[in-house]
Amino acid sequence: MKKLFGLLVLLFVFYSQLFAQSFTMEEIGKFTFPSELTSDRSGTQLAWAMYEQGMRNVYYAKAPDFNPEKLTSFDKDDGQEITGLRFSQDGNWLIFVRGGDHGGYLYSSTVNVDNLPSLPKVEIWKINLTTQAISIIGEGDDLVVGPGSTLAFLKSGKVFTIDLAKDLEPSQLFDIKGSVNSMEYSPDGKSLAFTVNRGGNQLLGIYRDAENPIQFIAPSFHRYSQPKWSPDGSKLAFIKTLGGTGAAFPLLEPRHAPWEIWHAYVATGEAKMLWKAPETLRGSYRSFFFSYPNENELVFESYHDGWQHLYALDLQRKKETLLTPGDYMVEQIKLSPDGNRVIFSANYGPSEADKDRRHIGSVDLKSKQLNWETTGEGIEAYPVALANGNLAYFSATAQRPHLVTVKKEDKTQVLQSNLIHTDFPQNKLVAPKQVKFTAADGTTIYGQLFEKEGGSSQKPGVVFVHGGPQRQMLLGWSYMDYYTNTYALNQYLAEMGFVVLSVNFRLGIGYGYEFHRPAYGYYQGAVEYQDVKAGGEFLANLPQVDGDKIGIYGGSYGGYLTALALARDSDLFKVGVDIHGVHDLDGRYDLPEGYEIAPDYEKAKEIAWNSSPISDLDTWTSPVLFIHSDDDRNVNVSQTTNLIRRFDELKKPYEFILIPGDTHHWMKWENMIRVSNETANFLQNHLMD
Repeated sequence: MKKLFGLLVLLFVFYSQLFAQSFTMEEIGKFTFPSELTSDRSGTQLAWAMYEQGMRNVYYAKAPDFNPEKLTSFDKDDGQEITGLRFSQDGNWLIFVRGGDHGGYLYSSTVNVDNLPSLPKVEIWKINLTTQAISIIGEGDDLVVGPGSTLAFLKSGKVFTIDLAKDLEPSQLFDIKGSVNSMEYSPDGKSLAFTVNRGGNQLLGIYRDAENPIQFIAPSFHRYSQPKWSPDGSKLAFIKTLGGTGAAFPLLEPRHAPWEIWHAYVATGEAKMLWKAPETLRGSYRSFFFSYPNENELVFESYHDGWQHLYALDLQRKKETLLTPGDYMVEQIKLSPDGNRVIFSANYGPSEADKDRRHIGSVDLKSKQLNWETTGEGIEAYPVALANGNLAYFSATAQRPHLVTVKKEDKTQVLQSNLIHTDFPQNKLVAPKQVKFTAADGTTIYGQLFEKEGGSSQKPGVVFVHGGPQRQMLLGWSYMDYYTNTYALNQYLAEMGFVVLSVNFRLGIGYGYEFHRPAYGYYQGAVEYQDVKAGGEFLANLPQVDGDKIGIYGGSYGGYLTALALARDSDLFKVGVDIHGVHDLDGRYDLPEGYEIAPDYEKAKEIAWNSSPISDLDTWTSPVLFIHSDDDRNVNVSQTTNLIRRFDELKKPYEFILIPGDTHHWMKWENMIRVSNETANFLQNHLMD
């Protein structure tokens, strides 16, 4: 009997050790995250930025071997991001912006995560690729490379230029009323097309030199954007949308937002419409990619067939051709330097699980042949074209975080595997599983389930709600920095013994227009909340989950839905962590300034209030941890300040963390780790014995 008891004790100890937590948040937080991948015009040089525990640096590699070299030595977790990385046209220089928060509003505003007495600056840096010497050009942002070693950039809405090869200060190119917000050099480098905001309208201008007046192309009371030169420099294509402010139409009635593609002859300034988006709700949604690859056609992105797709517009026939047919979305689109190919990332593949992945596709513009460059169970994103038809992109799996990958014909080369830290628990991470469940109105919702094998037969569950909301969580490491953080946290929660469900709720991308832009979403009814609730019920009903121990967490829009869940359904969601969430939505409708008012203004305000977590505080009984930074440029910290004021007035208990100086995106690695640890600990304290 004693021997049997001893054997049972040994088995229990072995089983406990087998399931015991084997890594920390700090260890999984040592993931690699590349960004800003770019190639030179010849397709023989690559550069990218790499994030490692808060330190951001520039790396460089060239053909044929593409052996990475580290070009900068920023060795502090100081919250200063690297963006705008690009080669000069002559391929002799790299330029980038250091500082700011380019995922938020006021992106060129300084970030001071260390709360220094002297503010860091948002500055442009240059690297001489011959000598590898590094120097600061000065303050500025929004870089555009010109002929040879010329660089143009914006500073306070004005255009400045500098010759990178000359030891001179930048100079203002021209002065103009309004704020310049986009620009592009002509193919010969002698002219600069730009758009300038004049208030209710936006003009398209061409600057040639200091002696000639600025030429405005077909000036109107509308808004022009995204000017693109023809390859021979004789024509400009651009997007035209409405200007000014319109009538006070019903606020709750969906309306078509028109947009058009126009074409102008530079010599005369004469402009004509080439294409008009269908007058449908699908046709209202204008995406960002727009290019003039050859003299015969334009390539643009549109949602008018129900999916984000690429189209070629024949300039003579004024007819579009769908380049990427199928029920999937394209994003991260680039044109090859020779103009012959367009490459992109898409959630396409032979498996239904590929809906929640990304793979690389390309279209040959001469033949219109669509090719899929990558397949499988990984995540591939942000492709760039290399010489000889080769590609570079970011790639990850469910376990390995993103690294730069080079594809030459049918062979792939993953760069910088040596940067994966020895402490990083790559082999201990779970592969999330795609799951489906049904919302109360019958809508099918997708999610990813994170679960470690073994452990208790009844585990606590956690619902994760992403932000955006125009996001999609994937079956592997995300290609976005914010969701790389949350993917790491979901893996950590699974390691702790939680079953984690990441919900891809309505308003997110990847499942078509009607899913992305549903009626009655957000402040017009929060229809998407039922997807989150259905996710909680799905999780609670899994046989291995204790339905009385369901928690929830999310940030930004996910914080909003977390707060809704706790306020409306405390019986289901026993505890939550609300990270920089939105809580009061009736401010979405400003008080009209004049006599005219929308006929449903008061009803819209009421619906916005009822869509707000702040309207359901009486039924909020679940414990909550509020987390917010006070330099948040996406969700003002007042959204949490005002909610906590009401908690204080109602004498409701809560816990909180305020982080001074950081932004919405946890620019400081140390803060990201703290937020993740505090989230995990709070859920553990309330849901685990």
